[in-house]
Amino acid sequence: MGKHVISPAVWLVLLWLGVPCSGVQEGDLRLVGGQLPSEGRVEVYHHGSWGTVCDDSWDVAEAQVVCRQLRYPGALSAVQGGKYGQGSGPIWLDDLGCLGTESRLSGCSFKGWGVSDCSHSEDAGVVCERNLLQENKQVYTLDDTSSLSEDLERLFNNGRGCDFNVTVQSPDGGESFCLHRLVLSMSHESSTITFLQDLDTININVTQACQPHVSKFLRYLYTRKIDITISSVECIHQLATDFRMKSLQEGAGRLFSWLLPGDATFKSQVALYEYAVRAGDGVLQETCMQFLAWNCEALIGSPAWSDLSQSAMSVLMSRSDVVVPDEAFLLEGLESWILARRGDDDAEWPESLLGLVRFPMIPAEKLYDLQFISDLYPHHKELYREGMLRGFQFNTVAFHKLQDQSNINKAEYTPRIYTGSPWSLVVNVSNVPDSYQYNYHHGYGYSGYNSRARSFETPLHNSLLFHSEKCGWSTDIFLTNQECLNRGLRCESVPAAWMGPSRLFQYQNITRFSNKLLLNCEGDYIFQIQDFKNNLALVPSNSTKGQSYPCESERYEYHFIVQPQYEL
Repeated sequence: MGKHVISPAVWLVLLWLGVPCSGVQEGDLRLVGGQLPSEGRVEVYHHGSWGTVCDDSWDVAEAQVVCRQLRYPGALSAVQGGKYGQGSGPIWLDDLGCLGTESRLSGCSFKGWGVSDCSHSEDAGVVCERNLLQENKQVYTLDDTSSLSEDLERLFNNGRGCDFNVTVQSPDGGESFCLHRLVLSMSHESSTITFLQDLDTININVTQACQPHVSKFLRYLYTRKIDITISSVECIHQLATDFRMKSLQEGAGRLFSWLLPGDATFKSQVALYEYAVRAGDGVLQETCMQFLAWNCEALIGSPAWSDLSQSAMSVLMSRSDVVVPDEAFLLEGLESWILARRGDDDAEWPESLLGLVRFPMIPAEKLYDLQFISDLYPHHKELYREGMLRGFQFNTVAFHKLQDQSNINKAEYTPRIYTGSPWSLVVNVSNVPDSYQYNYHHGYGYSGYNSRARSFETPLHNSLLFHSEKCGWSTDIFLTNQECLNRGLRCESVPAAWMGPSRLFQYQNITRFSNKLLLNCEGDYIFQIQDFKNNLALVPSNSTKGQSYPCESERYEYHFIVQPQYEL
């Protein structure tokens, strides 16, 4: 490897970035517990830890050495143990014998480091003469680093003194960049430095869509700043992976949840999921697939629905957090997806996906209609008939009898998140509390009427066996802590949603409810799903970064979902 000449511009960078190192030294002293910096319990640093000094033979000569070492003009008094509190850790020095002329306390005679018969009630202290000039701790900073990022960007742009070549290849052709090895070596990513240290050039293969973003990534190596969009996040994440830049890789990964809501066509979300699969990143896969599942109704109606791969469809159909009006809607969407792939050679894969449909969750009337309206029914009669049979059994046979079957598929009897009537209630609310009103009896802040309170009714269960058994539900949304208190509740945070049965019902030993709150951002996308715990669901705020897919708006749609299911 040839000799590298460092350009003046790079020397300037080094001068700007150079930071002198300082730290605690062996034998250093400090004063602890005093009201002024010039007094306190004496502590000495030895072998990597702070310890105290015993007051045996402690006199003004020892105090004089302490104050000299700490750069005070002199000692006013030597203080016996107790005045400045008890220290902790070892008692490093005991039976000190100082002449008073030593420059450091550790230069006096003593028993030996840590050799002592004292307790911390005997920790020695001093009072030193105050040095008013030394006590003026005010520091004035001259900061010229504001232009450093711009200077480094200019260095990247002009390439003066560069000595490291990056060649980028894509289907559209090639492109070359010349970088500065010294700048790259200043990365805090040790894996990046190790990766690049023995190279003079590196070749990168990227997709056509990625090529426009390569220069942004390379500029980031100089400036540590980069703008990432939904169209560039995949490329930046991949380049960060290639260059072993873990912090940028993780940062771009965290942005997935912020960027996913940005494409109403779902093309980007589907592409990002497939990228996460190729990258083998399980966290990113879940981030993308969860968004697709929560917004499945919109996904089915989007141009990207037909772009889903078979493996992605299998993962989606296996999930219980898929949000759709009902299971029949999901089956209809799956059928349209399968019909769009009729030319595929493998005749078995449609049945592997149709087998993931939860037929018992399909309403009985829609089960009956399948034989007449389904385009796939004639081609997969046996599968449909078996599924329909299980669905009719679910609606007409006591569940404990179905459970006696050894081959029962419990997942098939687990509901997804159904938003169709009568299982949901939608309330549109701005998260800005209403203006406080004045009430003659209660003063400001009390409103006897809450326009956010609602009530609705559902069957006890989605099986026809319980169709006539009704359960009433009351709901409310609290935007202030006072509104929670008015309901007799204590909310850890607001906004919060409340949902509870308005009357008791039978069969509580058979049926349980896993009710949920869906939060929709201005009707555009579902950004959060919360379980009700003790009838209360807290709404995470954007400021706490608790939202799964952040919503910048203050207007939410609150979807109250009743989800009954048998005790499996």
